Amino acid sequence: MTKEMYTGAQILLKSLVEEGVKEIFGYPGGVILTVYEALYNQNEIKHYLVRHEQAAVHAAEGYARVTGKPGVALVTSGPGACNTITGIANAYYDGYPIVVFTGQVGLSQIGNDAFQEADVVGITRSCCKHNYLVKDVKDLQRIIKEAFHIATTGKPGPVVVDLPKDILTQKTTFDYPKTVKLAGYNPNYKGHPIQISRALKMLSEAHRPVIISGGGVLTSGAHGELLKVANMLNIPVTHTLMGTGTFPSNSPLDLGMLGMHGNFWANHAVSHADVIFALGTRFNDRITGCLQRFARDAHVIHVDIDPCSISKNVKADIPIVGDVKNVLTGLIKDFEKTNPNIYKEDKDKWLIQIDEWRQKRAIPAPASDKLSALTVIRKLYELTKQYNPIVCTEVGQHQMWTAQLFKFNEPRKLVTSGGLGTMGFGFPAAMGACAAHPEQLVLNIAGDGSIQMNIQEMATCVDYGFKVINCVIDNGYLGMVRQWQEKLYHKHYSETKITHPDFVKLAESYGAVGIKVEHEEEIEPAIKKALEAKSPVIIDFVTESMEMVYPWVLAGEPLTKVLLSNDC
Repeated sequence: MTKEMYTGAQILLKSLVEEGVKEIFGYPGGVILTVYEALYNQNEIKHYLVRHEQAAVHAAEGYARVTGKPGVALVTSGPGACNTITGIANAYYDGYPIVVFTGQVGLSQIGNDAFQEADVVGITRSCCKHNYLVKDVKDLQRIIKEAFHIATTGKPGPVVVDLPKDILTQKTTFDYPKTVKLAGYNPNYKGHPIQISRALKMLSEAHRPVIISGGGVLTSGAHGELLKVANMLNIPVTHTLMGTGTFPSNSPLDLGMLGMHGNFWANHAVSHADVIFALGTRFNDRITGCLQRFARDAHVIHVDIDPCSISKNVKADIPIVGDVKNVLTGLIKDFEKTNPNIYKEDKDKWLIQIDEWRQKRAIPAPASDKLSALTVIRKLYELTKQYNPIVCTEVGQHQMWTAQLFKFNEPRKLVTSGGLGTMGFGFPAAMGACAAHPEQLVLNIAGDGSIQMNIQEMATCVDYGFKVINCVIDNGYLGMVRQWQEKLYHKHYSETKITHPDFVKLAESYGAVGIKVEHEEEIEPAIKKALEAKSPVIIDFVTESMEMVYPWVLAGEPLTKVLLSNDC
């Protein structure tokens, strides 16, 4: 009996169904019209039409961040593919699984400067985990299987599949592979048991230990094991921006965020530690400050599934390559089996010392006639915490204030761009969160500069009923850049003052709700109105222009040199 034949476009969609994909974000174009024809003739996959290809990739990443499942984006060739690069790089640096399908000119036209041709494989090589150019329709389903496997295993990341036009029209049979075999790709998940035992001994005997929880804890779903280890060994925990939510903020062992805009006490605890237990973090410059002066007296235990991340920036005394959850599980089993002696009295003294540092906090800014962004974000947290919202951010001052003032007791609630620092990320990422969890309250906290980078996605939100509440901190500047200019460039505010449209009228022109807030007493009614709205919302919070983010460790300075106010 002859097997049924399918076009490459049909095979693409059938493969996505096999991978459990139910939603994709995309934008059509000439060379992928066969895929959109196939989409028209099926009902298993929901396609969301964005207004810019960059937004499609950010939305796919937002979906991945809140679900742990791979997000999918589909775009056309040339400019469509090129517009995805920022989103691909963002997912690569923060380690989230997405698969991006790009259209390409026909195989015979590649290299001939054909209309809307771009070397997608070459362009994306340095900013994705892996990429493919499909050269035979018979390879398509195998490649898709491999793409999802690579994106979701080891350290997750983006995979790009470039689809020539003629591959999408050619036919073959469909027999989706059940397994993947990739020579040389075999991530180690277990962690070496001897290294785990050494780590337990060092942590038990430490006098001033600190755990640094990074994004790898979130990726591996190890927050439960982390809490157990911290309580078991009485060790305080600080987290990176990407590790937000991996340790409950209501725990007495929680130190909050460390780094450039991290807590004074967290930075000092890490700087004076004798043992650092680093979990799923790259030790990038935003958390180490001056590398040569970072935790100089500490022994470092570094756990990461990516062997390239270990000792890359900070030398590890005990390197452990493996999945964080598995390593912590092994450590817990070792503890229960050996019941090591813990220097409890010394650790109690250490916690008392940290509590003394905890009294050192950022000094409130001088009184102003204008609304304080800190007041806005603090009230936003208080008035929405009962809903346990997903909170997305753009990049800038508002991002750091959100990380400082919102309290997260579970993972996958803060969606923000860390490694690449991508302005324009938050709003489309919030769309992805809405697609994944339509019943959840989704906030996007933005600046008046960053919100304009993908503001066109208001149309997408209105079309699909994504009830994102955009809270715009409107200070009239590119705030974080202006802050650096004030401190480091003699208050020369070169090209950082920014204008914007009337956000209320703009929201209304899209069919959304617009609200303007200029005084503190207007904050609560505005948020209540936004919560009751049946459509997307923009709240324009007109705030003090010159407000600064503190604490602040200037680039290149050690973590102990923390500025707490303008007077420092």
